[in-house]
Amino acid sequence: MRPRAVLFDVDFTLVKPGADLGPEGYRRLGERYGLTIAPERYGEAREQALRHLQRHPELEHDDEIWIAFTERIIRGMGGEAEGARACAEEMTRAWEHHANFDLYEDTLPVLEELRRHGLRLALVSNTGRNLEEFVAHHRLDVDAALGSRTHGRTKPSPSIFRAVLELLDVAPEAAVMVGDSLEDDVEGARALGMRAFLLDREDRHPEIEDRLPTLLALPAALGLERPG
Repeated sequence: MRPRAVLFDVDFTLVKPGADLGPEGYRRLGERYGLTIAPERYGEAREQALRHLQRHPELEHDDEIWIAFTERIIRGMGGEAEGARACAEEMTRAWEHHANFDLYEDTLPVLEELRRHGLRLALVSNTGRNLEEFVAHHRLDVDAALGSRTHGRTKPSPSIFRAVLELLDVAPEAAVMVGDSLEDDVEGARALGMRAFLLDREDRHPEIEDRLPTLLALPAALGLERPG
């Protein structure tokens, strides 16, 4: 069945963190807090932090979880000093600034093509950002946008998916979810009866059947014919 709507995750799906949120951004911010941070250790530190990331038991949005996650990255990059906590708090706030993100090159072309086929579009993200303001800042043509701080619960909770579908007036079986997290986006959406695609830009999950290397592969995966 052709879908009526497509829901998108935001970070690492439609947008990527800008320079201030990357390795050099951590180094520069760390200097202000008396920390010596090694940018080359960012990748390993972030992977370690992800492995230790703990969700709220009821999947409630909890800013403290993300501050602790960021502090673990900072310490993993060598910032083992008293200022690590304050540095993590400021870096976490920086993730709420819309201008700190850049659109992937395939984002706007794919959104435009889906629109040409008459699909309704929405964003759903685990974030403290106000996604409606984020949409306006990046001039994204979508019908709805909902973040976990606004909603109160995070993906993969079915309630946040259900809330977005209600905004679109679309049933789960008529909607598709696209995101970069296997647990949050793919498994969370499928548990509600939606079809879901894993966006695997770095080719980490070749074993997944419904996998997209880029967003450009999405229209064909949905069975949409390109305009002649």
